[in-house]
Amino acid sequence: MKLEILTIKEFTDWAINNEEITFHQTKEWADLKKRNGWNSYYVGLKDKGKIKAASLILSKEIPVIKKKMFYAPRGFLIDYHNLELLTTFTKEIKKFAKEKNAIFIKIDPYVMYKEHDLNGDLVPDGIDNSDTVDNLKSLGYHHFGFNLMQDTLQPRWMHTITVKNRSLDDVMKDMESKTRQILRKNERLGVKSREITRDEIKIFKDIMQHTGERRDFIDRPLSYYENMWDTLYDSGILKILVAEVDFDEEIKNTQKEIKKLEEAIKEREEKFNNKTVPMNEKKYNANQKKDKDEIERLKKNIEKSKSMKKEYGAKPILGGILFLIYGNEVLSLFGGSKKELMSFQSAYTLHFEGIKYAVENGYDTYNFYGITGDFSKDNPLLGLYLFKKSFGGQVVELIGEFDLIINKFWYHTYNISFNLYHKLKKLKNHK
Repeated sequence: MKLEILTIKEFTDWAINNEEITFHQTKEWADLKKRNGWNSYYVGLKDKGKIKAASLILSKEIPVIKKKMFYAPRGFLIDYHNLELLTTFTKEIKKFAKEKNAIFIKIDPYVMYKEHDLNGDLVPDGIDNSDTVDNLKSLGYHHFGFNLMQDTLQPRWMHTITVKNRSLDDVMKDMESKTRQILRKNERLGVKSREITRDEIKIFKDIMQHTGERRDFIDRPLSYYENMWDTLYDSGILKILVAEVDFDEEIKNTQKEIKKLEEAIKEREEKFNNKTVPMNEKKYNANQKKDKDEIERLKKNIEKSKSMKKEYGAKPILGGILFLIYGNEVLSLFGGSKKELMSFQSAYTLHFEGIKYAVENGYDTYNFYGITGDFSKDNPLLGLYLFKKSFGGQVVELIGEFDLIINKFWYHTYNISFNLYHKLKKLKNHK
């Protein structure tokens, strides 16, 4: 078997049928990274003309030392359980990396480590790919460990919903009752999602800017989102949805609810006064009071909506999510919401639309993407997991990040310089 450079078509036609395929291992992703200074190679291990394993390799020159780093985003497309195949591929890719002046190859395989349930607990007798980690270590790959927090290039912990061969009703049954209630409430309030166009990217950028200011992170520039669109949209990989509320529709629906309650109060009063139906007076009074209180609450909501309409417009944007769709899954990469309109909880509606899209278009998985592996009450990021958990599904733990070192001296030199650079950068940001 020999490692060969593949044509883009040859690589794509083979890769799309691999179980671990993601948008990371596509021509479109390589084109996007090219805008940030990365070059790309498509390589495959062939045996008698047939591809046995393959990978997109991203390459970038390291400043000053003029050496290269290699990165296989989400790992090689290979059977990691097959030690003989993995050994041959490793030997060949090392040779290739040396020829290209690379000092290491980073991989973060899209391979589950151990199977977890909805609560993050290990599933008894569940999937266990510990041998994959052992195989990589035995071949000299340096493992960065089983981190719990979000401190790797790509998330090691994720939350997903399996939607394969399931109806939307089946998926909704696994959701918490509170989540279903919020979805129904949003529908009644006139909260709807829609896909934006290229001309509306600034809308999504504005959402992320607001979210960054609220959560204390620096958002990406507008050009970042424009580049993503220009390289990923036409192939169907990228989809950006925004949620908006139609205050006129909300007011109209609320008025209908008030009318129904008024009719119920009147009908109950007539039955009680005419004694056509035996009624307990205490229960009657309680029901009347409950409906009247609800009418007052709804009237206040209408006034609030009129006020918000005046301040934010008839159809303000509430939030948005950027989805990446490829292979077997629909993935929610990131999103945000406007602080002043967070009470509408638009994230529920947007994720539900993503789930619905996955179900209706025959995907296997809806991926909420990153969470942490710390499920203790003290974890400040626990709320992110609890929100995603409310939709049902399961926690997914991947095997983690590895470096295959090609040149030890330059690798250690690079790491020392890299760590020093980031420490100085942190000091500068905290001044």
